[in-house]
Parts: sequence; structure tokens; C-alpha cells
Amino acid sequence: MVQKSFFGLAAGILLLLTSCTSQTPLPQEEKQPVSQTVALTVWGAQEDEELLRELFASFQKQYAGQADFEITYQAQSESGCKDALLADLEGGPDVFAFADDQLAALAAAGALEPLENTAAISSANLPAAVEAASVDGTLYAYPLTADNGYFLYYNKAYFTEEDVQNFNRLVETAAADGKVVTMDWSSAWYVYAFFGNTGMEVGINEDGITNTCTWNSTEGPIRGVDVAQAMLDIAASPGFASQTDTEFLAGVQDGSVVAGVSGVWNAVAVEEAWGKNAGAAKLPTFNCAGQQVQMASFSGCKLIGVNAYSPEAQWAARLAEWITNEDGQARRFAVRGQGPSNIRAANSSEVQGSPAIAALLAQSEFSQLQRVGGKFWDPVTEFAGNMALGNPDGVPLQVQLDKLVERVTAR
Repeated sequence: MVQKSFFGLAAGILLLLTSCTSQTPLPQEEKQPVSQTVALTVWGAQEDEELLRELFASFQKQYAGQADFEITYQAQSESGCKDALLADLEGGPDVFAFADDQLAALAAAGALEPLENTAAISSANLPAAVEAASVDGTLYAYPLTADNGYFLYYNKAYFTEEDVQNFNRLVETAAADGKVVTMDWSSAWYVYAFFGNTGMEVGINEDGITNTCTWNSTEGPIRGVDVAQAMLDIAASPGFASQTDTEFLAGVQDGSVVAGVSGVWNAVAVEEAWGKNAGAAKLPTFNCAGQQVQMASFSGCKLIGVNAYSPEAQWAARLAEWITNEDGQARRFAVRGQGPSNIRAANSSEVQGSPAIAALLAQSEFSQLQRVGGKFWDPVTEFAGNMALGNPDGVPLQVQLDKLVERVTAR
């Protein structure tokens, strides 16, 4: 927006100069002849290797003449980063990518230090991403993406816009065509979708370890057993299949899957398989206790951290900032289809024109940051797996939910 006062103009110029300074080489008078070798190890997703090597090359070009760089890439999933890193923190990577729900544990373990230049980082990124990268208001990591959520992909050749508003109708329509709609009930991350907008709760306690959970509630307009029965009703249809993300994509490609719940990481592959019929939308409602309940979702971000024990902490921080700056995130979207946390990159016409990103934004109204302790995952996965099988042993649903809550909230 054009500033209409001298002071506003001056502030804009100052901001521009500040942002430019963060992405330019050190001032000429501070440059020293190359006299050192800077060795940096970076952990990143296996799928990101080509992109990261491209960014390493541009980083080295940017800082040419200031050091000789030896940057080593090692594949490490973001979801498993915390456990791998804390197993050998001092011998770990200098820079690493991880999912935001691991931030508090990494900061508490001393793996991360509060960032410098936080004002510039915070102003450059979406507020939700900054919150996800912070602990008690202190920024500990660099926001990388703001797209770690899920929504509905569907093939327009099989469904109308009305069909995709309700999960049960999706499943019925797919069954009539001999096809399936998928969702991964072997992952508690996705199963939250059924409980999140029911008035029942799950979350982490102030100790940062234990959980609170009321999914076995016997009161209110929607009870725990109502949700469980709704899941059984869906699972009973030949038009539904609980499939992992890998199986979902394989089904999209072989034609057996015509809709499914997944995330932006599959956007490129889905569009390649379905072409002009590729559609994306917020999650639908589902039939539960005579009501239409909007499916919820966990949301989150991918972050870049700098190891507090890195012997090259300053250069590691510069590389982390380079990977996550506007250009780096724009390139990540172009290559990997991942939604930027950087405000300017997120507002680009390319990002705004993405059906997957648009669906994720529509779903954001019904999502919350994933904040649960470690004991959440296995009990929910086991419960949902039994629902997917149709509860073959006939164990009363209330009994199963009581056991689930007991295990999720265990100390």
C-alpha cells in the first residue's frame, strides 16, 4: 500500500533496506579472503533432496569469497527428526527440518536456542506459522511451510460439487461406480477429523507430556459412541477403504480411488493422474447421531531448526534463513507444491491459483494446531483400526472408548 506521509514513506524505505540486508552478502569491508572451510550437515526429507541441493548451490554462490563450504545432505523424515536428533544431539546435523509438534520437546532438551532477528522473521511469515515456531512467545525455529494439514481430493468425473459436501454421499457414489474413497484410519492424525468438531476434546496438559481427552463422553448432543458408530457405518460400505497415503496415491494412479483425504504433498501427482478432473475441497460433513458434523483437521507447519551444538552456528543460521526465505519458499512451491509460510510467497498468483492450497485454506476454519502428547497416537490408531475392520469381535463401543481415553491420558 502506498504511504501518504513522509514518515510512512521513510518507514517503508527503512523496512525495504532491512529486508534486503538480510539476503545480501556481508558488507564489502567485512569480507575476508577465503581462509576457512565451513562444513554443514543438513537433514531434510528424502523427497526434498533435489530442491535442497539447488538451494545449497545458490547459498554458496551468494556467500562466495567468504568461506569454502562443504554442505552434506542426509535424508531424515520430518516426523521422526526429534527422536533421531536427541539420540545424538552433539553429533547431529547443523540444520534440520522437522514438524512443528516436536518444537517444545526440542527446545526443552536444549537442541534449539531462541532465534535472533525475530522481528524480521515474524513479520515475513504468517502469524499461525510464527505461533507454530514459538514456545511461550519465543521464536525457536524458522517457518518453512504452512500447509501441514489435510483436505479432500476428488475426481470431478465421478462427483458433483454437491456430492463432495458429505462423506457418506461420497462413499455411496463411489460404491455405485465400483470405486473407493479413502482415508488413513491407521493414522491417529487423520482420525481426529471425526472427533474434532463434536464438543469432545483432546489436547496436551500444561506439563507438556500428558493429555486430556473426553472422546468417551456419554453426555451432550454427540457422544463418543455416536462417533464410533458413524465410523462403523462408513467402514461398512464397499465404497470406502482405509488406506495409507502411499496406497491412496497408487489407487489414484491405477483408477481404483476416486476421492481421498490427503495433503498438498500429493497435489502434483494427483493432478498428473486426473488432469482436468482433479478437484480439491475442504473436508466434508459426515452423518452422526442424526446430524451433519463438519470434519475437523489437525494443522501444522514444517520448520527449519539450527542445532544449538553446531560448531558453525552462525553459518548454520544463515543457511536456515536462506532455505526459508521468500525465494526459497517460492521455489519449494514450484518444485514440491508445498504451501509457503512466507507472506509474500503465499500471496503470489501461483500459490493463490492452486486448488490444493485453496482447499487447505478453506479447511483452516475447522482445524487446530496439533498439540498432543506421545500417548495419543497408538490407542487412537488401534481403536480406528478396529472400526475400519467393522469391530469384528463385537466389543461394546463404550468399552473401547473408555480404554482409549484411559491410555491416551495415562501418566
